Amino acid sequence: MNRREFSRLLTAAGVAGATDIAWGVTRAVGQTRGGTLNAIIQPEPPVLVTAINQQQPTLTLGGKIYEGLLRYGTDLKPMPGLAQSWTISPDARTYTFKLFPNITFHDGKPCTAEDVIFTCTKMLMETHPRARGTFQRVEKAEAPDPLTVVFTLKEPFAPFLSSFDCTTTPIQPKHIYDGSDYRNNPANARAIGTGPFKLKEWVRGSHVHLVRHEGYYRQGEPYLDEIIYRVIPDAASRSVALEKGTVQLTQWTDVEFFDVPRLKALPHLEMTTQGYELFAPHLWIELNNRIAPMNDKRFRQAVAHALDKTTMRNRLFFGLGKEATGPISSKTRFYDGDVKKYEYSLEKARALLDDMGLRAGAGGRRVTIKFLVVPFGEIWQRIAEFVRQSLGRVGIEVVLEGTDVAGWGQKVSNWEYEMTSNLLYQLGDPALGVSRTYVTSNIRKGVLFSNTQGYSNPEADKLWEAAAVATDDARRQELYSQVQKMVVEDVPVVWLIEQDYPTFYDKKLKNVITSGIGVHETFGAVQFG
Repeated sequence: MNRREFSRLLTAAGVAGATDIAWGVTRAVGQTRGGTLNAIIQPEPPVLVTAINQQQPTLTLGGKIYEGLLRYGTDLKPMPGLAQSWTISPDARTYTFKLFPNITFHDGKPCTAEDVIFTCTKMLMETHPRARGTFQRVEKAEAPDPLTVVFTLKEPFAPFLSSFDCTTTPIQPKHIYDGSDYRNNPANARAIGTGPFKLKEWVRGSHVHLVRHEGYYRQGEPYLDEIIYRVIPDAASRSVALEKGTVQLTQWTDVEFFDVPRLKALPHLEMTTQGYELFAPHLWIELNNRIAPMNDKRFRQAVAHALDKTTMRNRLFFGLGKEATGPISSKTRFYDGDVKKYEYSLEKARALLDDMGLRAGAGGRRVTIKFLVVPFGEIWQRIAEFVRQSLGRVGIEVVLEGTDVAGWGQKVSNWEYEMTSNLLYQLGDPALGVSRTYVTSNIRKGVLFSNTQGYSNPEADKLWEAAAVATDDARRQELYSQVQKMVVEDVPVVWLIEQDYPTFYDKKLKNVITSGIGVHETFGAVQFG
């Protein structure tokens, strides 16, 4: 569907979706309870179970269906989630969480401490790359009563209390998953969680329809009757839908960056870049370190010198973001910018390639690399084309390969790629969101967003681990500064941009961004006002 056809559709009287799901907001002006929120989800997720898939569309939708023990403010301080309170022992090894009473899953079964323990110590250990790194540090997990969970750690782990948001630790129903093949459980199609919204239907290629969970434990929530996430593949059509008011919310790359200035000026819309604080998204070019010539750090350094990050930030992202200098974002704790710099220099890139023996042949070509394009919207295609043009200037021929969302995840997680782009979350602490990409122990075939590029440096491994268990912030900074210098020298991935994203929403919506995970929140408090 092109822009003209979509505009005609939006202005038609009584317009409906492919399965007669009405567009627009069904509410009275000023009403604070009830109504339908129409939002966009792009691209369509491969699955809705966030314990199994951690790609951005899955997490955005899954945040309404699944919950963690805690939530986090924009200052990243913990707030109640499924847990109403928590305590930490003086030796920083024992964490006790008290759950809210009367929590139920969407199938009506109670959610208890046993579900929490099963999720953290069994299911997520097999399916979730971030959670595995955290909960492998647990010596034992106990449930003294149905509403109490006690984790005892093998040794102190400074960011443990920051590990319980709904994207990292989505609590799953033990009665459905225990003893099953998690990834192939039939219940995955129903996506049963404890969140304020439950799945009514998912029409592939059209929409995901969520409705109020009547048994939700937080009194008065959710305010909305339903949320309908529309699948609109065409970028121009997504912008038109937001402009015309037929959708009231977009996030991440739903709106292409070149449309941001125009949409930002519209009087009925609010735009914010808040709500991504916990994630601190870090964009990079990922190179499979197992394959020649990517297994030579000189080649990776040459790629870093050949990419003009300033031009990329200004022309592709229209200034939304900051140039990255290494594995830790400046928005995350323990950042150190005093590392080796890879300034834009075609001369240095060519010299490194010459030093490797990759001499220019006919037409100036030195080597051909396949680039797997991320299928998450036009911006990712533009990134790939920018890389192709940039590396071509130094004799690296880049051939672009396309795939769908599930195919991209499968190829990257199974190491069946040469080069791609990626965007990972930092999660407020390097021990949670950063080290997982670089430690040898997290080279796990089949697990996306682990150390998929296959980088291994035993000395760096020791520094990452020492920093994770240190309890003094000054000591942690010292260790993280050391490992940043070491990893930047090796440049296992080419860091590009500390990404900012625009969230657009109708000004009639209230309480849209209430925490450091923004649009991934439950939306139980969102209302029309």
